[in-house]
Amino acid sequence: MTVLLTVLVVLAILALVIPGTTIRVLREYERAVVFRLGRALEVKGPGLVLLIPVVDRMVRVGLRTVTLKIPMQEIITRDNVPAKVTAVAYFRVLDADRAVIEVEDFLAATTQIAQTTLRSVLGKAELDTLLADRDRLNEDLQKVIDQQTEPWGVKVTTVEIKDVEIPEPMQRAIARQAEAERERRAKIINAEAEFQASAKLADAASVISRNPTTLQLRYLQTLREVGGDSNSTVVVPLPLDLIRPLLRGMPAVTDSSNGQALSGSANTP
Repeated sequence: MTVLLTVLVVLAILALVIPGTTIRVLREYERAVVFRLGRALEVKGPGLVLLIPVVDRMVRVGLRTVTLKIPMQEIITRDNVPAKVTAVAYFRVLDADRAVIEVEDFLAATTQIAQTTLRSVLGKAELDTLLADRDRLNEDLQKVIDQQTEPWGVKVTTVEIKDVEIPEPMQRAIARQAEAERERRAKIINAEAEFQASAKLADAASVISRNPTTLQLRYLQTLREVGGDSNSTVVVPLPLDLIRPLLRGMPAVTDSSNGQALSGSANTP
């Protein structure tokens, strides 16, 4: 009786343990690399996977895109400026078989390759390129990292530079450079405005020379602008035709030092 009870207990334990070691269920984004006595079989999944106890060993591999945060790397740019750069890479496993067989840990290996490539590629670029031309640098990083991980069945889809930290003295130098550039543009704009204004004044002078009446109209307009609504000064314009007869009757006043006329004379027009 005791032997029978022991056999039943053992069978019950085996009935509970064996299904857990022989049956695996894989999700849609998972694949299984099965090793039978150390020899790799074809990739299985998704769905139900049956294993032989003790004989088979399964390695589960996810096919979803992985977000890899590349730790901050200290680099020296081509123009000898120290900087700290952080980046992020996106990759996914295309061949689960190679990802398990060709490399011990594809995630750790991809991380190390990404860090090394980040220092290598950005170290060849100048600071201005690192700050202003990130798109091209991102493409270069993606191509180099993808070439290194392709034998492992890993596809790097995107690499993005997140942040660039430069020393504070260099930040002040860049700010002064930007300020000088804005001042240069302002001076150029002012010069172009003066040139355009002088051209318009030349055109106006040409029109006025052909018709002297326009000068009188401009004079009256200027007086109207001077005597605006908020101005307490009263401006009374006098036509030049009324002043000319008075100027003709005034004797010429001569400066005793150089003999030049100071007021109107009979020859005054």
